Amino acid sequence: MTHPTPSSPKSITHFDAIIIGAGASGLFCAFHLAERGKSVLVLDHANKAGKKILMSGGGRCNFVNMDVRPEHFISHNPHFVQSALAKFTPHHFMNYVYKHGIGFHEKSHGQLFCDDSSKDILSMLLTECDHHGVTIWLNTKISTINKSDTFTLTTHKDNREHTLSAHSLIIATGGLSIPTLGASGFGYQIAEQFGHQILPTSAGLVPFTFTDHIGAMAKELSGISMDVIAFNDKAQFALPLLFTHRGLSGPAMLQLSNYWQIGEYIHVNLLPHMSAGELLIKHKHTHPKQHIRTALQPYFAKKLLLALESHFWQQHKDSELANIKDKELITLGNALNDWQIKPSGTEGYRVAEVTLGGVDTRDVSSKTFESKLCDGLYFIGEVLDVTGQLGGYNFHWAWASGFACAMAV
Repeated sequence: MTHPTPSSPKSITHFDAIIIGAGASGLFCAFHLAERGKSVLVLDHANKAGKKILMSGGGRCNFVNMDVRPEHFISHNPHFVQSALAKFTPHHFMNYVYKHGIGFHEKSHGQLFCDDSSKDILSMLLTECDHHGVTIWLNTKISTINKSDTFTLTTHKDNREHTLSAHSLIIATGGLSIPTLGASGFGYQIAEQFGHQILPTSAGLVPFTFTDHIGAMAKELSGISMDVIAFNDKAQFALPLLFTHRGLSGPAMLQLSNYWQIGEYIHVNLLPHMSAGELLIKHKHTHPKQHIRTALQPYFAKKLLLALESHFWQQHKDSELANIKDKELITLGNALNDWQIKPSGTEGYRVAEVTLGGVDTRDVSSKTFESKLCDGLYFIGEVLDVTGQLGGYNFHWAWASGFACAMAV
């Protein structure tokens, strides 16, 4: 499947709808609007549409999750997502996947990925846009946006200034994640221009960093992965943890980062399916001459086990279990089941998959995505204060919000 060539500038300057942002939500909304007979122009400052789609899921694009519920999303206004998710389900999106013959597979927990490449999803979106007559302008800078009866935009493309107008203006600019792909705060600036509040933004679905001995330990163990339960007082996730040369990553850490604030501790259960204390006491009774590392050997990679020994039980590393008090073994077990560590921060927007916070949804209709402060202005996708958990939920929010908006404009 080839990518349709983005349309060249036309003499037409008025459209029914102008969408700012040629990403997942913007493109999905665009072709649904055009399908309903609307004239649609999509604007983007990047040189290519859907850059974030292309790099997502390690280049395989986790394009949806088959189990989507409101509790998979974070927002200061948690009920906001309910209407859109009810209107557009994962099964609705799968109709397009089947229609375009895209091969896919399920990894775990309902996560669907492309068999071949993220390009398949982007090609699907661009093909639908092309088929329905959507006009796409890339490499386009927007210098002014004004509103009277209609929206008027002054844009610059191909060294020419263009004045465009539209009845409806749809902001699908995304968040601040991965600025190297063109992410910016432009959508927030437009929202503020029309009186909207921006709730504090931060990097989400992002690895943790450490400046203390935990950071040195993680660097030494870089590349080792293990199943854990990562938790704090807001959430918990039974998923893999990955040690990296910068800190702690892997799905467990990425998920927990959405529920963490600077200065807080995180908790990691390194032996999620057993009581480590009871295990050590049992080994003390059955194998009293064993060392702690021997009792724990089946559960940890050798290099990791030695690092944990240095960190947790250095004073007992050469002691036989028989010579260690039960109370000390229980204390050690509790530490392994609840390793409490304080990140110094995260790797930030540079590698974050999403942006937490954004346009306050209290001033946006949950059914139509129209601004309650400015008629004809709409916000969809990640620019809003809605963040999905890891696993295809953010893409589904792009599809569901884009569809709901397209049906309302």
